[in-house]
Amino acid sequence: MSPHESSDPATLRAVAEQVAAEAAEHLHSLPAPRDGGVSTKSSPTDVVTESDASVERFVRARLAELRPGEPVYGEEGSGDAATARWVVDPIDGTVNYLYGLPWYAISIAAVAAGGTVAGAVAEPASGRLWSAGRGLGATCDGRPLSAAATTELGQSLVGTGFAYRAERRARQAGMVAAMLPEVRDVRRAGAAALDLCAVAAGWLDGYVEHGCNWWDWAAGALVAQEAGARVHIAVAPGVVDPGIDGDGLGADVSLAAAPGIADALAGLARRSGAADV
Repeated sequence: MSPHESSDPATLRAVAEQVAAEAAEHLHSLPAPRDGGVSTKSSPTDVVTESDASVERFVRARLAELRPGEPVYGEEGSGDAATARWVVDPIDGTVNYLYGLPWYAISIAAVAAGGTVAGAVAEPASGRLWSAGRGLGATCDGRPLSAAATTELGQSLVGTGFAYRAERRARQAGMVAAMLPEVRDVRRAGAAALDLCAVAAGWLDGYVEHGCNWWDWAAGALVAQEAGARVHIAVAPGVVDPGIDGDGLGADVSLAAAPGIADALAGLARRSGAADV
């Protein structure tokens, strides 16, 4: 079997790391987004830049060279989710990127039977490279990651995010308002992939958000899981990662947490109205 045909997690992880790092350099080479290079998708606040499309074209081209014939499912270029080998988010956190905030990332995941087997998340602004392989652990710049040892929900820092449609944002805000008195504090950085990596590093004790797409969490969820976090993802039909019981959390929730607070965080989300978000 040639290196291009190898499908073990270590090989796929190396490809994801290489392409994500190269894509970050490609993004650095592009001009800063301008008003003329910005359009919208699902709502007036759901933006996409010319850079998003350029990065995805770059990633697709590199994957075609390194893994010829393997289908790609990407945020900007679409594709068939059912047959995808690679799931790509060219810029997760596009609004941050547009405004010049550093919290955005490039996410590349290799999948099999709907589950992630390897992935990488590159942070162009910081130069960090997060990655994981199924059964191989998770790293940031080569250093092993471990989720927090937190056991008290009241002392936990929790990340979250909000949808683009105003009516859903209002429901999400209600859930977060109900959760806030029972945790240390809440953070909203604006990039789901980085929130999941933050759980993996112990920078966040937990993370819960509704409305993420497959490309948002495909790599980051594996990074969190391989770092020891408990992860529950239920976003796309037929694409569900193993984790805590999702009953009462809503059909499209993403939740990752330190093992010591995972059940408590899920319970708090339920009591705070997660099922109605």
